[in-house]
Amino acid sequence: MAALSDSRLSIDDAAVLLVDHQVGLCSLVQDYAPDEFKNNVLALADIAKLFKLPTILTTSFEQGPNGVLLPELVAMFPDAPFIPRPGQINAWDNEDFVKAVKATGRKQLVIAGVVTDVCVAFPTLSALAEGYQVFVVCDASGTFNKSVRDAALMRMAHAGAVMTNWFAVACELQRDWRRDMEGLGTLLANHLPAYKNLMTAYSTTAKR
Repeated sequence: MAALSDSRLSIDDAAVLLVDHQVGLCSLVQDYAPDEFKNNVLALADIAKLFKLPTILTTSFEQGPNGVLLPELVAMFPDAPFIPRPGQINAWDNEDFVKAVKATGRKQLVIAGVVTDVCVAFPTLSALAEGYQVFVVCDASGTFNKSVRDAALMRMAHAGAVMTNWFAVACELQRDWRRDMEGLGTLLANHLPAYKNLMTAYSTTAKR
């Protein structure tokens, strides 16, 4: 597992799993401010769109208090596989979800969800056991408090998962600014106010 963890994310081998970003569950997130957390989730979604990564959406027990998937994600991925799990807590226990993952043909799984210690940790551990390389996007995953988050991230890291954040995922996939500077720059500016200032300064200078 250590050898796998040394390799970098590749746009040719990565798939994105967005697990249980549901309106009810998101109200449980306390380790990030609500606006910050939603921004992080949508930033990861924009990364998946920018790099055309296969993306899988799933929810758990929608008819209960967990609620429906965030409407922004529904709008962004109208054609992506969507698996509303009838009851399984671990997404990997749902056959349709696993089939959708395997159908991508990708071995690097970029995962985020709510809550970190359950909806992210459980499928991460299951996927690792089946030989996948898993990258956990910490800031697009949320839970009750920082102590719970830290314990969950430690558990997954010890099992072999790679801990990362959405900004690092974007840059690791980009590899080189010359690939699509405007695309990545616009994405960063849309989700980081400070970077928007940088892009504004760049645009002004470039016109001179």
